[in-house]
Amino acid sequence: MSGTVTELLTEMNKDDPSPKRVAELVGRDPALLTRVLRLSNSSFFRSSRQIGTAEEAVNLLGMTHVRSLVMAAALGGSFKAVPGVNLQQFWRYSLRVAEISRSLAGLLRHAEASAYTAGLIHALGDLVMHTGMPDEVQRLDMIVPPLDLRRSVFEYQTFGFSFAEVGAGMLERWQFPAPIVSALAHQNAPFEGDAYDKLAGVLHLASWRARAEEIQLDRAGMVATFPDMVGLALGVDLDSVLGKDPQEWSFSQALQAFIGD
Repeated sequence: MSGTVTELLTEMNKDDPSPKRVAELVGRDPALLTRVLRLSNSSFFRSSRQIGTAEEAVNLLGMTHVRSLVMAAALGGSFKAVPGVNLQQFWRYSLRVAEISRSLAGLLRHAEASAYTAGLIHALGDLVMHTGMPDEVQRLDMIVPPLDLRRSVFEYQTFGFSFAEVGAGMLERWQFPAPIVSALAHQNAPFEGDAYDKLAGVLHLASWRARAEEIQLDRAGMVATFPDMVGLALGVDLDSVLGKDPQEWSFSQALQAFIGD
């Protein structure tokens, strides 16, 4: 990961990030600046004038969308094609988890920015595993698809670890904030043993909901698979999780940040 991206993530994970500082850092990275300006001038934002600078773009987009683009710059170049992974589906799912995580964090009065970032990259380990050990992982894919609700269980049984630990290890090497690394590491079992990780619990519920949507579970299926113990630990029930819909916006523009040229 480039130094610029690392600095940007550090700034945007602050309680009160500086738009001026973010714009200054975006302007240092030509590829990132191009993506930011492309999104700023897209039909989605319907700007009345052409956006031509990083500062104008950051003011228009807001931190949430800039955060998406920063993560796209950090990850998109590394994972242009991954054996056995539909990247459009993967990023659509990941963006959905990010939005649901932020929404749940708001309900629980937890840090929404950190929840969004953690949600967006919570499944990074899946890409790393498909890239680093493609034959073994694709054999598992034939038994249980990557977005199946039981995926992590099968990974533990097969490999002795899951995408969660792999992703957390990658973020630790990239010097991500410790709470985000911990959340990724504990997302499959946020309140078991000595662990009590509220952000990991948010990830657990958000990814459950997004996966349930991807596999088109009906209401009865959601009732049957809802992670009751995690919900109980956080003080939320099924209706709370289903009722916290993310803010409405088309994912198409954000997806282009991850899979576009």
